[in-house]
Amino acid sequence: MPDRPEVRLRTLADVLAYAQAEGVVLRLDATEVQVRRPASHQGGRRAFVSGKKKQNTIKATVIADAKGRTLWAGNLRPGRMHDTTAIRGEGIDDLFRQFPKVQVLLDDGYLGLRRDHPGQAVTPPRKPNKIAAPEVHEAREQARHEHSSQRIPVEHALADHKRWKGLARWTHRRDTLPATYLAVAGLVSDRTAAA
Repeated sequence: MPDRPEVRLRTLADVLAYAQAEGVVLRLDATEVQVRRPASHQGGRRAFVSGKKKQNTIKATVIADAKGRTLWAGNLRPGRMHDTTAIRGEGIDDLFRQFPKVQVLLDDGYLGLRRDHPGQAVTPPRKPNKIAAPEVHEAREQARHEHSSQRIPVEHALADHKRWKGLARWTHRRDTLPATYLAVAGLVSDRTAAA
């Protein structure tokens, strides 16, 4: 959330426009919320099974700034969907072309974005060959550590959302989770902006 309280960032395009105008480096990550298993007689039952957690989940994407303030939360999709596929569904490719000065720090789950948008989508450096010199391996580890340190604010933003007991494990109807998650993200964003 910008320092000016009258400004609200409602869409992903608003966030990237704000970041380019203000020179803000964004941090993007996804989190999964465990949900109830769909009934056996309904189609699409497997779509919610996360390959990472081996549970039924819904995945939410969050963008934060360097202070850990939630600038945007959304893109709630079934847990089986890959992080990159989910954010591409929101039109991130077109937005990167529209806002060429925006830089977003990502984790290894977004390597495809780094390949398609070098310099804008920044992921940790790739692992060098086994035969590379020890200095190369050491430099990579240092660069990975620095990148991870810069991404910590988005991890804190995700943790702030999960502190709300209902988002640790969603026991209600799955179709009500998106509205609740967005409401919690808005409350957390307002609280961190005031702090």
